[in-house]
Amino acid sequence: METEKDEMLWKLAKKRVGFKRHLATYIIVNSFLWAIWFLTDHKHDDEENGGFPWPIFPMLGWGIGITFSFLNAYVFTKYDSVEKEYEKLKGK
Repeated sequence: METEKDEMLWKLAKKRVGFKRHLATYIIVNSFLWAIWFLTDHKHDDEENGGFPWPIFPMLGWGIGITFSFLNAYVFTKYDSVEKEYEKLKGK
């Protein structure tokens, strides 16, 4: 039973590290995209508003994926669900 819990904790730790790496990549890449937009389209468009901020599309799309990754790693963990159900049944 103890090794099973250790294995579940190991998987949970891997999910959380994966999320943190994914988040770091998200921040770096999106910062780069915003810098490209700022240095090119933003200043050179003839429009009054300075050009449409196109990096918002990859940022929002990828942000949805980041949100689900966070929920999977920190909120809806299988370990917590199984443990809570086990304690509930044990108490009956």
